[in-house]
Amino acid sequence: MKFGIDRLLTEPDLRAPLAGKRVALLAHPASVTTDLTHSLDALAALPDLKVTAAFGPQHGLRGDKQDNMMESPDFNDPVLGIPVFSLYGEVRRPSGQSMSTFDVLLVDLQDLGCRIYTFITTLRYVLEACAEHGKTVWVLDRPNPAGRPIEGLTLRPGWESFVGAGPMPMRHGLTLGELGHWFIKTLDLKVAYKVIEMEGWAPDAGPGYGWPLGERAWINPSPNAPNLWMARAYAGTVMLEGATLSEGRGTTRPLELFGAPDIDARRVLAEMQDLAPQWLEGCRLRDCWFEPTFHKHAKTLCHGVQIHTEGPDYDHAAFKPWRLQALAFKAIRRLYPAYDLWRDFAYEYEFGKLAIDVINGGPALREWVDDAAATPADLEAITAPDEAAWAAKRAPFLLY
Repeated sequence: MKFGIDRLLTEPDLRAPLAGKRVALLAHPASVTTDLTHSLDALAALPDLKVTAAFGPQHGLRGDKQDNMMESPDFNDPVLGIPVFSLYGEVRRPSGQSMSTFDVLLVDLQDLGCRIYTFITTLRYVLEACAEHGKTVWVLDRPNPAGRPIEGLTLRPGWESFVGAGPMPMRHGLTLGELGHWFIKTLDLKVAYKVIEMEGWAPDAGPGYGWPLGERAWINPSPNAPNLWMARAYAGTVMLEGATLSEGRGTTRPLELFGAPDIDARRVLAEMQDLAPQWLEGCRLRDCWFEPTFHKHAKTLCHGVQIHTEGPDYDHAAFKPWRLQALAFKAIRRLYPAYDLWRDFAYEYEFGKLAIDVINGGPALREWVDDAAATPADLEAITAPDEAAWAAKRAPFLLY
């Protein structure tokens, strides 16, 4: 199959409208071509394209800032001699000065298919800025490695943030190019917009179900996104960023597992199985021991659970990572009623709100976990209608 960047590079007719235009690129370390050349270098090498600037999102254009809320500075590319503007430093939205450096912005970002992943918020912000300044945006489309499934509660009004770009569920099932169309319609933006579509993307086909396994190398789009298995689990395990449990940062399998020094993971697994076995389908769960080298519970032995989606037990349609992680929280709350589960800190610069609520776009998930009388059926009753509504809303924007 071909990603959008590869089509733009190999099909001169697609590039024809860019003739004589000043072109900028929004990209990150996973923005590479089929031969693993970084997209900025590949585009700058084209004789018929004038690349005048670049932008980097969270974690940077070429380098990797390891953790959240680690800002990147602006700099000049030492090889190309063009300015590189950070959209995760002094600003989150392109400024007036940076907007004067280009006519067309090419967006080539590998996403993970999860609302909280900040690259989709950056897409929204650049679309709004380009609408205001009369600039054009092209998205060079890439696969959603989590595929088409939908899962989670819809972000509630008033809970918009850098990890909550709009009223969509945690697992939205769209590509970045499709999301751009949705943002433009939802926000009523007047902006020139084009998607360079992929060729041959088959999100319903195994074994990748969204990612072309065996065809393309996986490059980390952020430091703790090391493989497809993390991408599959991420819509659930990302909630651990709002909990005191380790999400595996500081191990070689971040965001595929959870645990802590003071829980019995086997008891947690048994409680999950008793509460809602239907939410554990499509994967294999294994209790394990791990010792993070940094981040939460650093250098402390933790008992935890690893979510395996890489083996023959994986069922793409049945796997529900958001429900699975919610169930893990519920099991821990039932087994350890006084457990200090929720982290209280300014998550992505949102003050005065619990991180778990910012992550979920509202307090409903946390309230369900903490309500001793609430059952899995109660969470299902408020989540399933949100998922059905999103399936109808997103349908007009599907390109593949």
